[in-house]
Amino acid sequence: MRVTYPFTAIVGQEKMKRALLLNAVHPLIGGVLIRGERGTAKSTAARGLAALLPPIEAVDGCPFACRPDQTAGLCSSCRLAVETGELPVSMRDTPFVDLPVSATEDRVVGTLDIEKAIQKGERHFEPGILAAANRGVLYVDEVNLLDDHVVDLLLDSAAMGVNVVEREGISVQHPSRFVLVGSMNPEEGDLRPQLLDRFAHAVDVVGIHTPKERVEILRRRTRFEQDSARFGADFAADAGTLGERIIAARRRYESVTYTDKDLYTIAALTSSFHVDGHRADIVILKTARAQAAFDGRDRITDRDILQAAELALPHRMKKQPFQDAALRPEQLESNMRQARADAEEAFKDDEAMEEAEASGASSEKKAQRAMNPTT
Repeated sequence: MRVTYPFTAIVGQEKMKRALLLNAVHPLIGGVLIRGERGTAKSTAARGLAALLPPIEAVDGCPFACRPDQTAGLCSSCRLAVETGELPVSMRDTPFVDLPVSATEDRVVGTLDIEKAIQKGERHFEPGILAAANRGVLYVDEVNLLDDHVVDLLLDSAAMGVNVVEREGISVQHPSRFVLVGSMNPEEGDLRPQLLDRFAHAVDVVGIHTPKERVEILRRRTRFEQDSARFGADFAADAGTLGERIIAARRRYESVTYTDKDLYTIAALTSSFHVDGHRADIVILKTARAQAAFDGRDRITDRDILQAAELALPHRMKKQPFQDAALRPEQLESNMRQARADAEEAFKDDEAMEEAEASGASSEKKAQRAMNPTT
């Protein structure tokens, strides 16, 4: 049995770990692209994230690991079973699926047996990788070397939470909600801008150069290779606590609120960086809500928006000739302050009107009481 290096034992790389955790809180954020040189814990973090998550409750025997408590998202077989009786339930480990670079479209989405459909009128579907990854983590190493069409399919499923397969007029769909993690070494080529933009988050990682931290990495890795079970036990308590925070944040996510000022701030911030389209705005809002939920809060703050922008904007910024496209922290903070100031100014008149209306309503009630003291 292969033992996974604990997520909580990874030294440094805080931004990468934060992006992974927030996508685990709300998989519909849209996935993480980790860019960096070899040996920077990219695949280790992805595998560690899946091991960090607790076992899931699924319909027994279902190839898609359907949730028995959510009838709206069941596959066709489970929906039929619900009509005839109760669904059998079993516990499973959170799936971790490693997608090979050579994967074909049929291997990813699944295949329909057209011959059976024509000859016998039976709809036979052979599930693919997207089915196996439902409610888990799908990891794609060297995603920049994968066929563009396959990458599109992965990103579509990650964004919609559903996989749809259509062949010769026959259609099958099943739930496919997972944390998509892609990694790549930029030295081997980049993704096309259209595909790059489809990843919700992008994080650039580099090797740690501080001698003290490098020594700690050596110590931990050596201990893990000598006795992985004992090493895992040393970090089990931290892993359990972090897993519980993710589950609690998932439950809290839908109750996290935001204001029109927050929306204006996000829009003004992305506009200040001349970002094309509106995907960045949507990603920042989802990420800010996930961050608030992870921190145990029911409302987003400017800090949540700022941290979300750190993950959503770097790979969407336009690179001008002879200019560095990197997102500098001081520039982001400055633009954030200006965006919030613009939001305050934009809503100043609305607030003044609301206060006047409230004051007028109060004065009217006082006048009515004066005219009719008995009420």
